[in-house]
Amino acid sequence: MSEEQPKLPNRQNPFSEAFREFIPTGWAPYPTELPQALPAASWTPERRRKLSQKFPEDRIVLPAGGLKVRANDTDYPYRPDTAFAYYSGLGGDREPDAVLVLEPSDNGHEPTLYFKPRAPRTDPEFYADARYGEMWVGQRESLDEMAALIGFPAAPISELDEHLAKNADAVQLRVLRLADAEVAARVDRVRREAGRSEQTEFDEELAVAVSEQRLVKDAFEVEEMQRACDATAEGFEAVVRDLPEAVRRGRGERWVEGIFGLYARHHGNAVGYDTIAAGADHANTLHWIRNDGDLREGDLLLMDAGVELDSLYTADITRTLPVSGTYSPAQRKVYQAVLDAQNAALAAAKPGVSFKEVHAAAIKVIAERLHEWGLLPVTPQESLSPEGGQHRRWMVHGTSHHLGLDVHDCAQARTENYREGVLEPGMIITVEPGIYFKATDLLVPEELRGIGVRIEDDIVITEDGNRILSDKLPRDPDEVEAWMAGLL
Repeated sequence: MSEEQPKLPNRQNPFSEAFREFIPTGWAPYPTELPQALPAASWTPERRRKLSQKFPEDRIVLPAGGLKVRANDTDYPYRPDTAFAYYSGLGGDREPDAVLVLEPSDNGHEPTLYFKPRAPRTDPEFYADARYGEMWVGQRESLDEMAALIGFPAAPISELDEHLAKNADAVQLRVLRLADAEVAARVDRVRREAGRSEQTEFDEELAVAVSEQRLVKDAFEVEEMQRACDATAEGFEAVVRDLPEAVRRGRGERWVEGIFGLYARHHGNAVGYDTIAAGADHANTLHWIRNDGDLREGDLLLMDAGVELDSLYTADITRTLPVSGTYSPAQRKVYQAVLDAQNAALAAAKPGVSFKEVHAAAIKVIAERLHEWGLLPVTPQESLSPEGGQHRRWMVHGTSHHLGLDVHDCAQARTENYREGVLEPGMIITVEPGIYFKATDLLVPEELRGIGVRIEDDIVITEDGNRILSDKLPRDPDEVEAWMAGLL
């Protein structure tokens, strides 16, 4: 549930009785026609059915999470918990403090969404509540309107505690604890009052199950991921068109971040994660999100960014682009090595192959190339062995991760089903090898120092291999240069 906002008596004038009588008058009636169901609504029953099969006799509690204070009386932009969004179908900024409860029944589980419906205009919430009031944050849904959007019953959040406590001595409760600490505490209290221990191990099993269920995407999710990748490609194109302005203005990394953020907000909900806009040696800091550096002619720009749609599915794409539009010989040398590694990983990514084999294919090429350049102190085979790892000085991260509603999706899946798992049709993963030569690395030839390259694409595993969802952005260096020439 929401963090408490501080009471600020000096920020709001008292409301007179005359105002209270006047404010609810003279408004047009609320619409009587119910809204159309959300796009995901037809897909969520099957998702809930699969979860129900895991815990057929348990009451499952999936909180959306609450608003979080950013500073004083302002909140961070709201995004619901991923599992809540997955099973409810709600996206965008819906629905702070809501809780989805799946109640066991003879026919699986019956869902109910507990949320804060709009207050009548006679209620002080309408005009005085800066977090939920219609005058402040817009018109909220009624119970019937919310039910129409999601395709199953909705109830007031005020009734949640009663529902949680119902037959609690006979029904096991499972709650997604990390989504909302206050809801988790309420479940713990119900358990104690029913004579049960806190039983957090049941909650851990739920967290794993909801994470692992998203490993294989349904057809709706694959289509949303394609849309996210297409929107992200448009954002990259806009950045390239504005590179001269980014160079001219100074602090060009921020300019790049801003241009992409504009497209992300226009096409969807926001960016799926903080954009990495890393010029020159900043590219060698893997999570460079400060983005306060200049962009200069002759440098590279490593841009790692993704549009998150209103449905909350996000792309995750990286391109390393020459700011001037042309790679130098040294830059092209490193870039081609990374591209060769990525192509090897893409060739390896197919059904029946273990997830970690994709990384193995990429890193084999990286180690061999580093050895050819005289950088490895051992043979590629020794470096690639469990006792070696010297190549990781120049590529410390993995090549792939699952992708979907979260940029690092399914993160609580068990190792045997993730890193040690086998690729299946419908899985969506990234393929993102890189080589990073820090400017301060004295083992690297001087002409290569400060060059950092990563190439990242999003792929869906198919019946006979994979399909690149992010193929609207070129990867071959000649094609990148030609593409940029048409935009600059």
